[in-house]
Amino acid sequence: MKFTKMHGLGNDFVMINDINEKIDKPSELAIKQCDRHFGIGADGLILICESNTADFRMRIFNADGSEAEMCGNGIRCTGKYIYDNKMTNKQEVLIETLGGIKKLELIVKDGIIENVKVDMGEPILKSENVPIIFNKDIVIDEEFIIDGNAYRITAVSTGNPHAIVFVEDVDKIDVEKIGRKIENHTLFPNKTNVEFIEVISVDKIRVRVWERGVGETLACGTAACASTVASVLNGKTSRKIEVELLGGVLNFEWTDNNHVFMSGPAKTVFEGEI
Repeated sequence: MKFTKMHGLGNDFVMINDINEKIDKPSELAIKQCDRHFGIGADGLILICESNTADFRMRIFNADGSEAEMCGNGIRCTGKYIYDNKMTNKQEVLIETLGGIKKLELIVKDGIIENVKVDMGEPILKSENVPIIFNKDIVIDEEFIIDGNAYRITAVSTGNPHAIVFVEDVDKIDVEKIGRKIENHTLFPNKTNVEFIEVISVDKIRVRVWERGVGETLACGTAACASTVASVLNGKTSRKIEVELLGGVLNFEWTDNNHVFMSGPAKTVFEGEI
């Protein structure tokens, strides 16, 4: 079985062309091959599949074997993968995900993809669709008590659920301890990703991400997307901002037509065969 190791700002994936390989047990494969000591090592496994509604379908499995609805860094890697492997010669492609169909613009220079711009679609704010169990239709800057500590949370889905918390300094936050508790809280029936945001200016934020089923990651595209939306909803930034993650920078714009656009790199690390 052939694979390619790729990453988007350090958020890394094992990429497999499932059109050729026909993986039977992707959850088991994800657990085994994402292990950084006994496998290839990655945050997730991505399968590129045929689609009846788009150019291709992306399936993503977290390191714990759970299947995620969407992945922003993963979908940029998918765009680069299908272009580099000559599965398409188009520079605008549609990718089907569990979080909906996403439109990608592949930015190519001298035959090499420099950047990938993704229409992440419209953010989902309605509580029952995020989902979050709460007595308000939309959760923006609402106080939650977790283990006796108060946190103000904004809930957004960008294809998968996110709980956003604004902090003074992201470097001083115990991301693992707090992130794990929020991820597994009964408020979130499907669990949730958790973002801690430090606002630098009206056009820049710093974000640390606790990713559902993975742990803290160097970057997460859907998390950065949700963080952009939450920053605007809380009146902290403009609608076009730079998001600094541990692994690097992504650029976002929440346009007037309610779509969020993400731009960022995708890199190939190596290819191999299992």
